[in-house]
Amino acid sequence: RLIREMKRNAEWALKLQRDALVAVFEEMEDPYLRTRKDDVDHVVNRIQRNLMNQEQLKHEVPDSHLNGYIVLADNLSPADTVMMQHHGIVAFATEYGGPTSHSAILARSLGIPSIVGLHRARRYIRDEDLIIVDGNSGVIIVEPDETSLAHYRGVQKEEKRFLARLSKTKDDQAITQDGIEVELHANIELPTDIAAVKKVGATGIGLYRTEFLYMNRDTSPDEEEHYETYTAMLKSLRGIPVTIRTLDLGGDKQSDEAVHPQNHEETNPALGLRGIRLCLKETSLFLPQLRAIIRASAHGPIKTMVPMVASYNEMQQVKVMIRRIQEDFTRQGIKFDPDMPLGTMIEVPAAALCADIFAQRLDFLSIGTNDLIQYTMAIDRINDEVNYLYDPLNRGVLRLIRMTLEAGAANDTPVSMCGEMAGDLYLVRFLLGLGLRRFSVHPASLLEVKDIINRSHIGKIKRLTNKAMKVPTRAGLEDIISQMNAM
Repeated sequence: RLIREMKRNAEWALKLQRDALVAVFEEMEDPYLRTRKDDVDHVVNRIQRNLMNQEQLKHEVPDSHLNGYIVLADNLSPADTVMMQHHGIVAFATEYGGPTSHSAILARSLGIPSIVGLHRARRYIRDEDLIIVDGNSGVIIVEPDETSLAHYRGVQKEEKRFLARLSKTKDDQAITQDGIEVELHANIELPTDIAAVKKVGATGIGLYRTEFLYMNRDTSPDEEEHYETYTAMLKSLRGIPVTIRTLDLGGDKQSDEAVHPQNHEETNPALGLRGIRLCLKETSLFLPQLRAIIRASAHGPIKTMVPMVASYNEMQQVKVMIRRIQEDFTRQGIKFDPDMPLGTMIEVPAAALCADIFAQRLDFLSIGTNDLIQYTMAIDRINDEVNYLYDPLNRGVLRLIRMTLEAGAANDTPVSMCGEMAGDLYLVRFLLGLGLRRFSVHPASLLEVKDIINRSHIGKIKRLTNKAMKVPTRAGLEDIISQMNAM
């Protein structure tokens, strides 16, 4: 408005507005609030340097100068998190968010230590402070003394030694003490994660999240880009099967407006137009991906997995689309695998309750515990006001999981688990006792999960699991799981 009405340049108008804002802060009685004027100055000065083509400060240059920095922010989108690996950022912390948000999940996949939902951290942390981020314990230490630094450097070295020991087991089979084989697959977000998959010896990709193809860009990927991405991945994997989850934008995974224009701002995105709902409504986003997956199936073992399904009617619509694409390809002489497996995520309670219907009509199921817990508990898992209710051991959640596993066993339909719960070391044996035989976890967790499986005896675990499902209290359940883990 100042530029338009007073005919002054942007630099002058920005300075004028800065002075007005700072004057307001300086009149405040609270000393903490008065210092918030520094935040205004920081932002204004950075914009001014850009407007005047001045050299940026060291930590503002988007290249290797960010190497070794830790980011503190209100919140981060998955797209923000993806960019961190390109800048060499070593850790991040956020004021808001939950541990099962997709940004947090992505950070674990990228090997970036993080802590979310700190609240008022910026009251104590300033630019250029030296800090320790302990993502395992959820602790941040500001300006640590030499004793703390020495301790954490020792922890880092010990962790490297532990991982080095585990790496020697990468070619070992996952098999329990009583001879039951378990499939161990990996979750990936980006094609660049394939190196990590090979490093830990995963026998397959149980979940490839394709929505990251749509982020940090101005246009939606077309059929050829999808096809080239999938075929390059298959070539790199050399026969290792990959399960491609179709587009799951929505909720906390938003693309740029240019890629997918939002018609309106949803009051509760977690319950809105996301996953298969979005794909069936916006077929211009969905069809190019489906066509590319079917074409790529000629080059290696691919499974297609559909997210956010609430009724079998949605899968029927997907089947019709796939059949029409296959008929079109047959007429054109385009090769594809006519027997490409099709499955669905079980992450909506309605789908879990009808798991027998899905198991009878689909090739496989995969339990997505992140959303299944969220929807069973009626919470938004990235809302840190209620995410304390996010509980994998809630009886309702456990019954839905067991129901899905039993439906798969009854119909001889493979059931895997690809949510964060599958990689929770505390719960691995309990899940084995419930009947889970196919885990899909982050590559960073895979060898530790394998180690637990190889030291487990399912016959002994099952007896305790049956007892655990009957105890009335949470404390009793945790006591039995602790007994399992001590075996």
